[in-house]
Order: sequence, then structure tokens, then C-alpha cells
Amino acid sequence: MDKKREGQRGKSAQRGGHSNRGKGGKSNEPVKKKENILDLSKYTDKKIIVKYQGGRQVVGILKGYDLLQNLVLDETFEYVRDINDPSQYTDELRELGLVVTRGTAIILISPYDGQEDIANPFQE
Repeated sequence: MDKKREGQRGKSAQRGGHSNRGKGGKSNEPVKKKENILDLSKYTDKKIIVKYQGGRQVVGILKGYDLLQNLVLDETFEYVRDINDPSQYTDELRELGLVVTRGTAIILISPYDGQEDIANPFQE
């Protein structure tokens, strides 16, 4: 009967059951802490521009963020797009206030200072 149980244990491990072979429980290696892909700490409490999937663009003061690049922006304004040409923005701004943004929707994060508009060299 003991041989029968041993055979069943082997089959259980083959089917994905737990086995005591291999690594064992705990490791002595320290667990690595995940790092941010982008270091946003230098932009905290500063104005940034954020572009989203779908074409929306906002400017606001970065108040917080996490590892997934979810952002909290304060005093946020959205650039309003031209009705006739959605690829162009108007001079009008829409006030949003405090905004919590999901990181998966973000395409671009840029500092507001030092940004300047240039002519598109590909348009005729």
C-alpha cells in the first residue's frame, strides 16, 4: 500500500500538484523593489503636459503618481480641439480642476517649462 501511495504522489506532482522537489519555501535573496519606468519626482508640484490616447491633451500641476504612472493633477486645463479639424487645438481651454488619470491611457508626459510650438516641417 505504501508503494501505491508513492506512485500517486508522483502522478499528482506531474499533474501540477505540489511537490517538495526543487526550490523549497523561502529564499535568502532580498526581494527587489520595483522601480518606476519614468522618474516623475522631479516634476512633483510643477506644471506638466499630458497627452492621452484618443488625442486629448491637458496641462496641470503634478501632485502625485504611482508605479503604474497613474497621475494626480491639480489646477488642470484641457486644450479644446477644433470642431472642423480634430487634429488641431483651439486657443480655448476647459477647466477640469483636480484630475486622477489612469496610466494606461497616457501617451506622453512632458514638462510645461521650455516647451515651444514649432511649424510642422511635413505640412505644405
